[in-house]
Amino acid sequence: MVFLSKRLNEMNGQDFIRMVEAGAYRLRTNVDRVNALNVFPVPDGDTGTNMNLTLTSGVEELRRRPSEHLGKAAEALAKGLLMGARGNSGVILSQLFRGFSKAVSDLPAANSQQVAAAFQNGVDMAYKAVVKPVEGTILTVAKEAAKQGLLSAKRQTSVVSVMADILGKAQEALDRTPDMLPVLKQVGVVDSGGQGLVLIYEGFLSALESEEPGIIEEPADMPYAAFGAVQPLDEPAETPYAAGRGAGVYANAHDLTSAQSKLATEDIEFGYCTEFMVTLNPGKPASREFEEGLFREELSAYGDSLLVVADDDLVKVHIHAEYPGTVMNLAQKYGELSRIKIENMRDQHTHILNEEAGHMAAEARLAEQQIAEAQEDTGARSQAEWKKYGFVAVSVGEGISGIFQSLGVDRVLHGGQTMNPSTEDIVRAVAEVEARTIFVLPNNSNIILAAQQAVELVEDKQIIVIPSKSIPQGIAAVLAFNEEAAAEENAEDMGQALQGVQAGQVTYAVRDTQMDGIDIKQGDYIGIHNSRIVSAEPDLLESCRRLIDSLLGGGAEILTLYTGEGAVESQTAELVGYVEQTYADVEVEVHAGGQPLYYYIISAE
Repeated sequence: MVFLSKRLNEMNGQDFIRMVEAGAYRLRTNVDRVNALNVFPVPDGDTGTNMNLTLTSGVEELRRRPSEHLGKAAEALAKGLLMGARGNSGVILSQLFRGFSKAVSDLPAANSQQVAAAFQNGVDMAYKAVVKPVEGTILTVAKEAAKQGLLSAKRQTSVVSVMADILGKAQEALDRTPDMLPVLKQVGVVDSGGQGLVLIYEGFLSALESEEPGIIEEPADMPYAAFGAVQPLDEPAETPYAAGRGAGVYANAHDLTSAQSKLATEDIEFGYCTEFMVTLNPGKPASREFEEGLFREELSAYGDSLLVVADDDLVKVHIHAEYPGTVMNLAQKYGELSRIKIENMRDQHTHILNEEAGHMAAEARLAEQQIAEAQEDTGARSQAEWKKYGFVAVSVGEGISGIFQSLGVDRVLHGGQTMNPSTEDIVRAVAEVEARTIFVLPNNSNIILAAQQAVELVEDKQIIVIPSKSIPQGIAAVLAFNEEAAAEENAEDMGQALQGVQAGQVTYAVRDTQMDGIDIKQGDYIGIHNSRIVSAEPDLLESCRRLIDSLLGGGAEILTLYTGEGAVESQTAELVGYVEQTYADVEVEVHAGGQPLYYYIISAE
């Protein structure tokens, strides 16, 4: 590894790789610190986790494609970040370095002015990615830091000195975020995304200032957070849940025998799960000009569950094929292959059946569902045979996922606050739905940006993101869907349905704080109405009752309780009794949600 000096006047690819790895390590070792800055004192603050998983994906791609050429190294990082982006903070981080990459794409090395200009280009691209940028966030920290970098580069030639000024200004901007966002000042914290970015920049500077190549500790066992990290659920079996309103109490029935147990191993037509990357190389002898649509059509003849994601000169391929070698030979005509992974699904299937016979473990059950899903249709259907509409939704808890499936959602992604699905997870789920128009329901404000970014990566289908911010909003949107209506009309109707839902959730506080005029003590049960805390009590039922009063203050007709993992049946019955006695005209429904961390998710319509 090339050794960096404090007088570094140019940065090449090796310098960049070492700098990024140091930034990733600095962030990874402070994830809990960033998570703790979440404005709400809830147990699933996840900004640090999302930024860490996003940056980890970028570092893994950078390690697979190392280069002394700065532009090539930056492009590898940008692609890894793009595909692994999770949550708003992760998407913004990916856009910051996507812009950086574009600015240095042709440069084997960059001087201080070019490095500063690249940081500014990243800020420009990140602001364009956000529909309504909010100051006092990671965007502000990045913007102020980049502006200082441009000024600094006019006065000095040292890349190290410019990076030091960028970091200094980033820290200053971070310290001022409470003055820009009143909620931060009220809680007494700085912006969590901005703090994550400052940590990354601290790692950058520590690598550049190092007088010895080995002084930065290498990140150990960083988990790869890209392809397939969040898996779609299987198609639903029949459940006792009756779609629509007035269905009554939902019976908890999830101990179902898997569909895969009814499939013989010899019936698997395409037996090898095949994944690889293609680095396009037009200058290679006998190389063919790449056209994504034609390439996808060519591969579709050799298997099913096909996913092709292309960005500039890199293509990611996933397919279930009987002859992986034939698929790779075809792909190799367009460029170089890398990150090849082939798994024998027949062996997996046999193992799954054996496990199920002995009361299958949870991991084996999920794998079994995935293979059953992959084998629903033993031959890929043409686009002409696709149905008109499809749905992809993000969910938490088996019960809520089952409800979405019973309402006709094609693919349900495990997600929510503690594990936001990445852009690529959403792209993959969309690719597996055979429909011409697909509606995506993020059901969490922190997933909307990743879903919108996925739209740009899918070319063969119309993807419409319905910006649902909660589980109740997502369910209301599905109920507003009309199979006979045009896509634009459905999008408008579902968007309007979001406005008619009041959403609440009950969890516990992880620290003492004060918000919305309420004193909150660690361990209190807190009730959140939409995005506002309305109750904080040492007694769970009292906090729930105050939240319900807030939700029903607007005159709703139906109150729905989705019980979480920590909910107790007797307490749920008391809440139902409270509503029936206090609000005689309100109908109450109870469904087993199974969500972690939140005792109840509540909707009022």
